[in-house]
Amino acid sequence: MATPAAPSWPAAGGWAARLHAWIDARVSSARFRRWAAAFPLTRPIARRRAGQLFDLVAGFVYSQVLLACVRLDVFELLSREGPQDAPALARRWAMPLDACVRLLEAAVALRLLARRGGQYALGALGAALVDNPALRAMIEHHDAFYDDLRDPLALLRRGTGDGALAAYWPYAAQRDERALDAAAVAPYSALMAASQPLVADDVLDAFPLHGRRCLLDVGGGEGGFLCSAARRAPDLDLVLFDLPAVADRARARFAAEGLAHRARAVGGSFVRDPLPEGADTVSLVRVLHDHDDDTVRTILRAVRRVLPPDGVLLVAEPMAGLPGVAPMADAYFGFYLMAMGRGRARTPDHLAALLRECGFDGGRQVPTRLPIQTALRIARPVTTSFS
Repeated sequence: MATPAAPSWPAAGGWAARLHAWIDARVSSARFRRWAAAFPLTRPIARRRAGQLFDLVAGFVYSQVLLACVRLDVFELLSREGPQDAPALARRWAMPLDACVRLLEAAVALRLLARRGGQYALGALGAALVDNPALRAMIEHHDAFYDDLRDPLALLRRGTGDGALAAYWPYAAQRDERALDAAAVAPYSALMAASQPLVADDVLDAFPLHGRRCLLDVGGGEGGFLCSAARRAPDLDLVLFDLPAVADRARARFAAEGLAHRARAVGGSFVRDPLPEGADTVSLVRVLHDHDDDTVRTILRAVRRVLPPDGVLLVAEPMAGLPGVAPMADAYFGFYLMAMGRGRARTPDHLAALLRECGFDGGRQVPTRLPIQTALRIARPVTTSFS
C-alpha cells in the first residue's frame, strides 16, 4: 500500500509565522480569554469560538438526539399529521412526559423541530429529512461507526479497521471478495441502494447522458445509479459490474423496474477480473475513496482498457480540498474509512495525478449542487500507451 505524504507546512520564520505564534500565545492564555470575553470588540468572536468548541464537545449528543427522532419517525409524523403537543407524543411513544419534553426541546435547539404555540412542528433541518430515506438510512447506520469510535486512540493506533464497521463492509478485508455470499453482501448493499439517490441526481444533473450509447457502472451495487440514469436517458444501454452476489441483487432490481431488456449485471471483482466491454461511458460512484492508491490504479487501468477513444469516465464521490468540505472530507471520511479498513477522501489534484498515471487526461472538475455530499470529476482517455 502506498504511504500518503504528510501535509507540507510553510517554512518556519517570517512575519506571518511570528504573528500566528503571537496570536496562539494570546488565545492559549486563560487571562487573555477572560479579557476577550469582556471587551466589546472581541466579545462576539470569543462567544462564537466558545460556541463552536462546545459544539465539538456535545456533537455526539446532538447526533443521538437526531437518531432518536429518526427512530421515532418524528419528522414524517409531523409532516403527515401536523403540529403535536408533548402529552400526545408522550402517549404515542410510551415515554414519560418529562423525557419526551427533553427530547422535543433538544430537537428545537438543533433546529430539527420548531415550537408553534404550545405544540411542536417541523423545523428547518427536520423538514429536510421528510421523504428522505437515503439520509435516514445513513443516520441509522452510524451505530457501527460510533461503536468503533468508542476508543478513538485504539482505532488510531491500530491504523486500520477490525471492528463493527469493517464487519459491516466485509469486502474491505476479504482476501477474495468474490467469495462473499448473499447474506454477507445484503446489509451494505441495502444501505448503498437506499443512499444512492443522494448522489445520482446530483451527478446526472451535472453531466447529462444525452448522446451516450452505453453506461457501465463499476461497483454499482444493486443498480440504483443505473436506474436513475435509465429514467434520464431512455435509449441508453446499461451494464453493472459488481461482486457476483451483489450482481444477483441488481438483476432482480432491473427486472422489477422493467429494465431487463436494456440493463445487464455482470459479476466479478474489479481488482481481479476484466471489465465488460462495449460501453462509451463508465461511472465510478463512491468507489475509489474506499481504496488505497495502488488499488485505485488497478481500477482505473481496468477502466481504461475497455473505454474507446471517445469514452468518458465519471468519478463521483466526496473529495477533499474543496471549499467548505473539510469537516466532511478530512474529519468524517478520514475516520470513517479508517474504521472501515481502507481508503481516503482525495483532493481533485490527487485524483488527477492518478488518472494521468492510468491513461487518462487528468480530468476536469464539474460543479455539483452539493459538493459536501458528491463531487464529480470527468476524465477522458489519452491516446498514448499506459502501463
